[in-house]
Amino acid sequence: MGPVEPHEYANLDAVGLRELIQAREVSVAEVEAAARRALEYAHAGLNALTLPLFEPALEHEPTGPLAGVPFVIKDSGPFARGVPFALGSRSIRGARTLVDQELMTRFRAAGLVALGQTTAPELGLSFSTEPVKHGPTRNPWALDRGAGGSSGGSAALVAAGAVPLAHGNDGAGSLRVPASCCGLVGLKPSRGRTPCGPYAGEMAFGHTVEFGLTRTVRDTAHLLDAVAAAPPVGEKYMAPPPVRPYIEEVRADPGRLRVAITTEAWSGVAVDPQVAAVAVNVGKVLEWVGHTLTEASPAVDPDALVEASMLGVVAAGAALLMAPRRPDRSLMEAVSRRVLAETEAFSALDVMAAVGAQHQVTRPIGLFFTRYDLLVTPTLGQLPAPHGTLGYDDPDHSVRSWLRRIFEYGPFTAPFNVSGNPAISLPLGQSREGLPIGVQLVAAYGREDLLLRVAAQLEQAAPWKHRRPPIYADLS
Repeated sequence: MGPVEPHEYANLDAVGLRELIQAREVSVAEVEAAARRALEYAHAGLNALTLPLFEPALEHEPTGPLAGVPFVIKDSGPFARGVPFALGSRSIRGARTLVDQELMTRFRAAGLVALGQTTAPELGLSFSTEPVKHGPTRNPWALDRGAGGSSGGSAALVAAGAVPLAHGNDGAGSLRVPASCCGLVGLKPSRGRTPCGPYAGEMAFGHTVEFGLTRTVRDTAHLLDAVAAAPPVGEKYMAPPPVRPYIEEVRADPGRLRVAITTEAWSGVAVDPQVAAVAVNVGKVLEWVGHTLTEASPAVDPDALVEASMLGVVAAGAALLMAPRRPDRSLMEAVSRRVLAETEAFSALDVMAAVGAQHQVTRPIGLFFTRYDLLVTPTLGQLPAPHGTLGYDDPDHSVRSWLRRIFEYGPFTAPFNVSGNPAISLPLGQSREGLPIGVQLVAAYGREDLLLRVAAQLEQAAPWKHRRPPIYADLS
């Protein structure tokens, strides 16, 4: 065995690294050493880590299905016992948990080698990762652009080749938006597919789902197999179990599907022509490989979407207000302070109205997927935004005006957090400037199998593996 060469490490996905380890061509220690060098290099250029690298790495099962694969976790869960977290906020200090979140237990059992913690916007409530606490996380494709949010730090490090996969979560687009910005695969699983206990019976009234970001479809399938086992007893939501391992879906024929496509945002906000063109081209590719294509979309009421999304926001505010140590509001960013104020003023009638709005969004989406197997949309409405575009520290925002602002930037993702449908962003295009453009695929509830089949089909038809951003951890 010899040391892992930088170009070899950075260019291998998780499955490739695991195969090298199993073949005894490299050791786990050698892979970890390469990952540490790559993380330090990428962080220096991108500002994507919140803490020094863990020394030693967090405990993990040495015989798990992804044993020895380097990994990072986001600063908003999965909470690991003894590891401090701050939710991207200067106001949260010394917060730690005594036991693992269930998802962290599963990451450890899979054998993932957690080496660090990644940046997130304050409270995870933005589509950009620019917390005052840490400063902006930069996009490895263009340092003047954001990496997306809220899983922006994780996305930047995976895109830069520092780790092959990373944890993230998605409450309105927080996996898919950074996946689109950074040229990655970002799957938001169905509600109930991954666990959220023991600290929450549900996350953000069921809007938030935990998972991760990868560079390849097969890594996404392997990670889902590793963490989407039977839900723990007592989970509120339980997605239907898969009929076979997800990795087998990557090699399966999806059959002839009824595919709907839209590039028009439900709110009516303008979509960048370059972004729309990539989605249209993906539709043509799907038609070329044998699927039927129709211009159609579910009838999503944009006002109901904002009201329903208030549930996720006030859930974040309530979690802070009920915490043993209340945050220092003077140290919080402007929208976060508004979140706490509006959460305190939110009544039981407001909650019921928001739940009613949730059903207004969910029902037409459910009906839509009785007519179509797949929906294709852009992931974002725009190219990755320059730093400072979204303005989370703007004191003029109310919570609703803030939601409308981020939904102008990312108008296509949040409905499927409200409805619980699985959705995936794939890096299927680039702008004239060389910036990544993601395309979102959405399927009926519980049909991650179908998304993975089609994603693998598109990965083969329009591969992205050869693309490398200017900041990339090929240290050779």
